[in-house]
Amino acid sequence: MKRPLTAIKRMLDLVRTGEIAAFVRRAREFEPADLADVLSALDERDRLTVVQALPPELSSQALVEMPEPALAEETLAALAPERAAEIVEELDDDDAADILGELPPADQERILSTLEHRADVRRLLRYDEETAGGRMTTHVVTVRDTATVGQALEEIRRQAEGVDDVYQVFVVDTDRRLVGSLPFKDLVVSRPERQVREFMAPADIFVRPDDDQEEVARLLVRYNLPGVPVVDEAGHLLGRITFDDVIDVVKDESTEDILKFGGVPAGEELSAGWRAAVRSRLPWLYVNLLTAFLAGGVVYLFQGTVQRTVVLAVWMPIIAGMGGNAGTQALAVTVRRLALGLIPPHLFVRVVGKEVLVGIVNGVAIGVVVGLIAALMRADARLGLVVFLAMTGNLLVAGFAGGFIPVVLERYGIDPAIASSIFVTTFTDVCGFLLLLGLAGSLLL
Repeated sequence: MKRPLTAIKRMLDLVRTGEIAAFVRRAREFEPADLADVLSALDERDRLTVVQALPPELSSQALVEMPEPALAEETLAALAPERAAEIVEELDDDDAADILGELPPADQERILSTLEHRADVRRLLRYDEETAGGRMTTHVVTVRDTATVGQALEEIRRQAEGVDDVYQVFVVDTDRRLVGSLPFKDLVVSRPERQVREFMAPADIFVRPDDDQEEVARLLVRYNLPGVPVVDEAGHLLGRITFDDVIDVVKDESTEDILKFGGVPAGEELSAGWRAAVRSRLPWLYVNLLTAFLAGGVVYLFQGTVQRTVVLAVWMPIIAGMGGNAGTQALAVTVRRLALGLIPPHLFVRVVGKEVLVGIVNGVAIGVVVGLIAALMRADARLGLVVFLAMTGNLLVAGFAGGFIPVVLERYGIDPAIASSIFVTTFTDVCGFLLLLGLAGSLLL
């Protein structure tokens, strides 16, 4: 259960009043995630003081659980190499690689040079952090395919001492190639002399170290697995990825997609200062400004129509805004389906067609309402018809743009989460103004 805010506040007060010894005593009663909240709330100097005072086994887990990884990395880099190494030694190799991987190479080497067991961490640091290799741990429990149940149980007991969580037991051959996994139930109920190859599950689900972390997450979710083995091209077992790593992947990717969807680069830390936020967001605002000029150019071309039918100025933002909202709805659904891998090439037309159909139906439903209001406001049925047609047409365009644009962008290797909203908004604004002003020029003047 999460610690109440009052308990966290008391811990902060202990640090700020200099009662570090009392803080350390109470810290032993905290879960790592709760202690991480305490560290996150401290300023840089106090955080460093606390991490130096805490036992390495406490500070290591708290740093890994911090909601803002950048704060953990900055704290680790500020410590003396020996102290940082003590903390890293307490971490699983994958957690150690994650936290060291964000440090500058000089800081990485400074800490690694003092680690006793650094070969596994160095191996993991070779992989991109967003791949299966970057997420895996090399700590696995294995048994030989020639072993009996009795031998396997003895081997599992021996290896489990160095592995925190034993969710799976992998079966390998003499060259450490993965050949299967052992169901725990069958392992427990089988006779001691029975060979494990008689009941092992086949090794038909695995990932390569260079596979994207999102693909790994989809695989575990799809097959409800506690973990998945990582093998090289020759089939040699390199490590495993567990479900808790996948939870982190889902959280990170969701945060990244939400930021991108709002036009905020994913590299912007949530705790970043205002200068960093301006540097990351301003370029995209300039892009938005350029696309806004396109919509403004349409209004400029029809300025004569607007001057002669001033009431159109009332309906321009309504039609453009409704189109933008409808486009965003279609876009959100399509981008999510792309993220989950639910739009194979042969379903492209069906997906776009569905969004177009939704746009037509919604457009007619909304268009009837606004068309009647427009006609009653001016006692002019022709104005009502113009507004009805413009609204219906723009929501149709919105459905098409929201379904078509993100799929096309992904096909060309452009992230649809960050680029789609710019194009969809421009599309609906330009088409909304063109429809309204073009129809008005034809039917009202």
